[in-house]
Amino acid sequence: MDLTDDGRAVTLTVGGVELFRYVYRPSLPAFESPCPSFHPLRTLDGDVVTGFRPHDHRWHKGLAMTASHLSGQNFWGGVSWVRESGYQVLPNVGSLAHQGFDGPLTERVDWITATGERWIDERREIGYTVGDDHWILAFTTSLSNVRGRALEFGSPTVFGREMAGYCGFFWRGPRSFTGGSVLTEDGDLMGGKGSWLAFVGEHDEVDRHSTLLFHDDPANPVPDRRWFVRADPYPVVNPSLAFFEPLTLPAGDTLNLRYRVVIGNGRWTRDRLTDHIQRHPF
Repeated sequence: MDLTDDGRAVTLTVGGVELFRYVYRPSLPAFESPCPSFHPLRTLDGDVVTGFRPHDHRWHKGLAMTASHLSGQNFWGGVSWVRESGYQVLPNVGSLAHQGFDGPLTERVDWITATGERWIDERREIGYTVGDDHWILAFTTSLSNVRGRALEFGSPTVFGREMAGYCGFFWRGPRSFTGGSVLTEDGDLMGGKGSWLAFVGEHDEVDRHSTLLFHDDPANPVPDRRWFVRADPYPVVNPSLAFFEPLTLPAGDTLNLRYRVVIGNGRWTRDRLTDHIQRHPF
């Protein structure tokens, strides 16, 4: 394994394959809410399983921690959903700014509003383990409210748009994954409550599939824990912080969250997924 840092991004290479590139100092327009993100993510076979700045949503950035609605601010990028008005371009797009590393993959990040106010002091840890035909990306974050008053996480659905509950840890897949297969713990898809969700996609150019298994720690203190997922018209997965109901973070409090993403070669069956989860519980 080779972990390198070029001053802008950290790259993990295993067996000659760049498994991830974590860009912590992005060069992006302010409208897209610049933030640290993973792209590309690759399987052990070398196949890319993330999409970056797609033409339909330039602010989708591989795999990233986001918030589409946070007390009137947008840490997702692009337009904001306004009740009875629809999506609007507003002067409310903030950014997530890298402040430094306290270890190779232990990072300090500030959430800065469009007017320059620091609202969240984030500490995140990134981990990884490598298996024979898969590897696991672990993402742990602590979001501390330093605003001085309560913060409210929301989503377009909270403000009236049907089944658009995205907010939080968000994955955008490559365009070839459009129409892929989604498997869940309880059989429910959009808005489901299970602790895991898997997405199986097919790659262009090579005769291969890949499987991504997203695991939302059952201990995450999110009252309305639900999945935002689409295979059409584009592939996205998000264990939402506030699908139907807002999530309030009181002043001075910290929201601790843990997620895992298993990035597997090939098309995994439900039995394979269930076996993996039983062998690797949180």
